[in-house]
Amino acid sequence: MQNSLIHHIKQFISLEPSDIDKLESCLEISKIKKKEHILKEGQICNTMYFVVKGCMRQYIINPKGAEQTLQFGIENWWITDYLSYHNHIPSNFYLQAIENSEVIAIDKTVLESLLIEIPNLERYFRIVMQKSFGAMQMRIKFLFTMSAEERYHHFNDHFPEFVQRVPQYMLASYLDFSAEFMSKIRAGKV
Repeated sequence: MQNSLIHHIKQFISLEPSDIDKLESCLEISKIKKKEHILKEGQICNTMYFVVKGCMRQYIINPKGAEQTLQFGIENWWITDYLSYHNHIPSNFYLQAIENSEVIAIDKTVLESLLIEIPNLERYFRIVMQKSFGAMQMRIKFLFTMSAEERYHHFNDHFPEFVQRVPQYMLASYLDFSAEFMSKIRAGKV
């Protein structure tokens, strides 16, 4: 399981064998059952999660009481509440397994120590954060510039595995429309 994270890290930086040993000794592996939460609104997030197997999501409950999915995390993706994690404040989000999942959890204090001991890891996490931030920027752009139908087709064309893996109501909320509207799009009635 740890090999997938080491392999991911090596795509961006080089690691010495001693660094790999040090890193592997600090990794906590967790199995999360489908629908289980690893973070709820109001809790402080002290952990970053690397998805080894399965699918996670970050969501909020909007003022109408509906779940609104903000982010998905599949194999080789990181997921956390960065604001709560960084600022040590209560989270505004929920993190939940969509499928039975396996994640590598890295506690903040452990990661901070690793970044001092293995300075090259700082570069890895900077690259990961930049890629994540860029993806969020594009998502916001698409929400503002595309119709609901265009967003669905764009997402389906670029991430077809999500359309098959993720419950349709979660995908609809991520794309910012109702599950009923999603059904109409898929049936070609829009």
